[in-house]
Amino acid sequence: RQNKIFCQDEKGATSFRFDQETQSIQQYKYFMKKTGLFDLLQNHIISSLYDYVTGVEVGLDSNGRKNRGGHQMEDLVESYIKKTGHEYYKEMELKAIEEKWKISLSSISADGTTTKRFDFVVKTPEKTFGIETNFYASAGSKLNETARSYKMIAQESKNIEGFSFVWVTDGAGWFKARHNLEETFNVLENLYNIKDMEDGAFKKLFS
Repeated sequence: RQNKIFCQDEKGATSFRFDQETQSIQQYKYFMKKTGLFDLLQNHIISSLYDYVTGVEVGLDSNGRKNRGGHQMEDLVESYIKKTGHEYYKEMELKAIEEKWKISLSSISADGTTTKRFDFVVKTPEKTFGIETNFYASAGSKLNETARSYKMIAQESKNIEGFSFVWVTDGAGWFKARHNLEETFNVLENLYNIKDMEDGAFKKLFS
């Protein structure tokens, strides 16, 4: 469907460009091996690659693509968290954070009237970090809604002692929604993308 495909594996994240002669033969071979295309052809599981891809296209709805992209991003973020060696938790609710580390997050939860769950929570000796992560390959109203929501969390959490809100996001969808992202960037100190993680942002943040 697209000429640029975001992928990640144990070696990290990369974007394959099929509309330009920027990928080497070795990179194409690596892509086909890891995606299983070589296996499909070699074992005669499919007779026509074109027909197979067409069938995959029909079977993929937009929500499915978004969910896969989101899960890939979560896995990538988790891999960089693990490299820091700090204690961390997945999908942790505000109430659990408050009870475990005796931190009042009432300003985020509107005095306990709303529920909130962070994708990751990292605990260092000095601070607790609540982390949200997502990846948007295409534009849409969801991006603007997310940016506004996280801008509010950033503002509400600024005065919470011993706690910091972190947002990790990426994807071409932000090009059209960059103004909303910029508004959040102006109030959220810890806003990162994939390149930032590759450059060691978490090691600096959690040190």
